[in-house]
Amino acid sequence: MNNETGYCLQIVLIKVKTQIYLFQSLKNVKSRLTGLHLTYIIVIIVNRKGGTPNKPNLNKRMKRFKHKLCLLALTCLSSLTAFSQEGVIDSSHVVTLRIDPQSARGAAVSQIFDEVKFVPLETTKASLFGNISELKISGNKFLIYDYDTKAVLVFTDEGKYLTKIDAAKLQTEKADKEKAVTHGFTLVKEGNTEYIAVYTPNNVQYFTLEGNFVKKTKNFNYYSPKLSFANSDVVIRPYTYIKKGKDSTRYSVVTIDKKTKDTVGYFKLDDKFFEKDDWYGDDPITKYNGDEAFYTRYYDYRLYKLTAKKMELAYKFIFPAINTLPKDFITNPIYVKKRFEYFEKNKKTIHGIGSSYLIGDQLYLKLSNIFWDKDQKKSLIYNTKTTELLSFQDLEPDSISSFLPITDSGFGYDFENRGFLAYEDKKFYTSYSALAMFTFKERSAGKTTQYPPLLEKYFKTGDRKSNPVIVILKPKQI
Repeated sequence: MNNETGYCLQIVLIKVKTQIYLFQSLKNVKSRLTGLHLTYIIVIIVNRKGGTPNKPNLNKRMKRFKHKLCLLALTCLSSLTAFSQEGVIDSSHVVTLRIDPQSARGAAVSQIFDEVKFVPLETTKASLFGNISELKISGNKFLIYDYDTKAVLVFTDEGKYLTKIDAAKLQTEKADKEKAVTHGFTLVKEGNTEYIAVYTPNNVQYFTLEGNFVKKTKNFNYYSPKLSFANSDVVIRPYTYIKKGKDSTRYSVVTIDKKTKDTVGYFKLDDKFFEKDDWYGDDPITKYNGDEAFYTRYYDYRLYKLTAKKMELAYKFIFPAINTLPKDFITNPIYVKKRFEYFEKNKKTIHGIGSSYLIGDQLYLKLSNIFWDKDQKKSLIYNTKTTELLSFQDLEPDSISSFLPITDSGFGYDFENRGFLAYEDKKFYTSYSALAMFTFKERSAGKTTQYPPLLEKYFKTGDRKSNPVIVILKPKQI
């Protein structure tokens, strides 16, 4: 099982009545977890079960953001006695790409993907949930975190419901300051056994993949996200402190050799980095093969390639002026704590580069922008050899997808907001709502006479309020 791609960890989310999920204060959350080395970053999740965006009001709701629009990440304190250093980034092979997103054209789905599979998730009273905020794959199982119900749900890879871990299964002791609530999960392997590690405000609780309680631990480092490379002892950890003597320095990305403990840190950070300013978008680490991952930074148009041995600047993007941030956007103090005001006045601006993948010659790009605009092209496929530029929202359904769209672009906002949920075993995973699926079926009426068995059953037994559908896409290795 490879659960280490597309690093995105959602842990603490507060739900408000609208479709927006955010923290208005980091201090309130941090005070509950004193003693831990944690950094809080805000995540924007625009969700409405069974619905489409309220288009006239969506941008108004965006005004409520005052802090970061990213994923919550644990920050580890690594006490290292071995060799530690600040890494040097190799920029000798950087490729500069001039891209106009709006010039991206369409193509048939079968030109890009070898396989498209729709997996409806079984809907029962026990399994009904709102939306997929996090997806992990373990063998033949889908593990899903839903913050509407604050539960981890387990389905087979054919969509059959198996079990869930919610407040009823979590253990709360008298000494705990508050009732245990699931705020996210990860997969942890101990020996040859894989466990679901559920994060709560009090501890990390371990469960089997069958949903049985195993143990609790106060060691939040076990929960800390990390990526590993194939055939290497090196792991990557984001937002990590390197401690040398009495001093410690935090870096955006750290590579650690598990055997020698040799450590290299990239992009030194101020301890109050997230408190001093507003950070919209994200800075993901996305692993696209066994030996390489991409890393991007806030308000930056560069993609860095990370391997077990080094980090190098791989791509630098130049966009049209209407999409481009001011050159001094990071350094000029006039923008500090006023980022949203700038974005609101310049809604076409690309805030940065999101989760991106290099599959063969195809560069899958996600451009960050917090405003919902069905006409703005933000998910692109760039061919590094031919320079052909395609837009996901313009991909034309055909027989390989049963004439159904492969994303909800232009109808909903799940794909625009999250992009791919995972990239595992050379396949992309995304999802969309039952409402979208049944609407797409009506729109494609008459184009196909028979759907795959899973979809055929879903259309007969499900409805617009059923659980979401996972979409699995196998890209061509062009």
